[in-house]
Amino acid sequence: MTRRLGGGKLVIATHNSGKLKEISALLQPYGIDCISAGALGLPEPAETGKTFVENALIKARAAAEAAQMPALADDSGLSVAALNGRPGVYSADWAERQWFEGDPGRDWYMAMGKVEGMLSEAGPGADRSCWFSCVLAIAWPEGDNAVYEGRVDGTYSWPPRGNMGFGYDPVFVPEGRDATFAELDPEEKHRISHRADAFAKLVAEQFGG
Repeated sequence: MTRRLGGGKLVIATHNSGKLKEISALLQPYGIDCISAGALGLPEPAETGKTFVENALIKARAAAEAAQMPALADDSGLSVAALNGRPGVYSADWAERQWFEGDPGRDWYMAMGKVEGMLSEAGPGADRSCWFSCVLAIAWPEGDNAVYEGRVDGTYSWPPRGNMGFGYDPVFVPEGRDATFAELDPEEKHRISHRADAFAKLVAEQFGG
């Protein structure tokens, strides 16, 4: 049987404030007190994996060992059908690091533009179907771990729309909607997102009866 989380603190292995906020909101009903790896001053490990699962486990294990607390890591990305699934696990790498007001961040508009440029080169008939993948990995300092995978399908839209969400959200229109993830109310996005899909599986195993 998979090890379960108790109440108390959980390290969220991210330096991304948007991701921390989203994950914390999903875990709050279960009495979990989330703190980010960034707030603890933990270094970001090199994401050398070739899959979302491998990278999520790398981040979760590094945070759990460094903090000596259970840690949860999210590895997620956008895959585009016409680009043979790219950028995929390299979604964040396509957003080159920049400096904004003294803090290092990523240029997501640049990343979205790269995808659009490649789709434009493929011609007007290019398949704009795409999907977000999310893997949630929990690791304990003692070495135990658990993995949960989620997905949501949609269409790549241009130009970017909306100022909510983060990453590629402004160009992703989920199936059955007209609005991008960045235009949807956060509660609505939480109900249908790839992260929500993975979290539903996590909750069922970690907090279910």
